[in-house]
Amino acid sequence: MKKSYFLADETATVGLGSALADAVQQLKQGMVVYLNGDLGAGKTTLTRGFVRGFGHQGAVKSPTYTLVEPYELADWNIYHFDLYRLADPEELEFMGIRDYFSDSSCSFIEWPEKGQGMLADADLIVDLAYQGEQRNVTLTASTPLGEQLLSALTGSYQGTEV
Repeated sequence: MKKSYFLADETATVGLGSALADAVQQLKQGMVVYLNGDLGAGKTTLTRGFVRGFGHQGAVKSPTYTLVEPYELADWNIYHFDLYRLADPEELEFMGIRDYFSDSSCSFIEWPEKGQGMLADADLIVDLAYQGEQRNVTLTASTPLGEQLLSALTGSYQGTEV
């Protein structure tokens, strides 16, 4: 299952992330999301919307230099990974990557190809692409949970489908 949306601006990208947070909270199930797109395409912005959709009030920044930014919220853990600077996938093993994936955690992974062989399989694959100053986003379900998330998202997100 696949859904594509036009994102006119940063507000629309944050809104999609927030709607995805609502879908996860409805299903009460953690997930793994692979984020694909060029630098500046909106991967961190989408993640910010998701984290704020869970009620986080503080800053949500790109973990480019730290590899992971954890957000420990009431009943959930949200992890935002940026593997852009990862030299070797084995580094993920040393940091205990498997411990980050559970039923009560949501992991957003930028540049997942850099961690190939060490990451949990994605429930959703998100592809962000430039369209002039705006963006197109395609969400692809790759597990039954991913399909449930996209179905729940369809009912709550009011964005413009492509």
